[in-house]
Amino acid sequence: MKVGYMRVSTIEQNLDLQSDGLKKAGCKRIFRDEGVSGASTNRKGLEEALGILKPGDVLIVWRLDRLGRSLQHLINIIDKLRTNGVGFRSLSENIDTTTAGGKLVFHLFCSLAEFERGLIAERTRAGLQAAKKRGKRLGRPSSLTFEQLSSPRKAVQVLS
Repeated sequence: MKVGYMRVSTIEQNLDLQSDGLKKAGCKRIFRDEGVSGASTNRKGLEEALGILKPGDVLIVWRLDRLGRSLQHLINIIDKLRTNGVGFRSLSENIDTTTAGGKLVFHLFCSLAEFERGLIAERTRAGLQAAKKRGKRLGRPSSLTFEQLSSPRKAVQVLS
């Protein structure tokens, strides 16, 4: 069965374009979320759609950003679909994990996301090392001064 999912961030936005595309793609059931951000992981319509999917079904969205804003969130959802034997299609990006080419495109996206996460971690480590070399004290600032720490009575007075 082909199951559609559509979402708009505000109630003023219109679902017609997404609805038309999903119907044209042959979706038998279409679930929706209105006035819900893609960054939100708590979406009733999406949860309902994911809850009815069975092995061999395909979840279809108009565009990837309708399913989620973060690449990691998208990867998690699509990987969960894959492990449950459910395919995925995005009409605008022409991604279809039920085909060899679609799987390739999706895996390329995953590889690029992993590469980007690695670069961010490298830049963070390099920045921390550079700060330490400049004598910068890292971490949360102390709530007590050195003087207060050296005198237990003063520390107790500050804390109470």
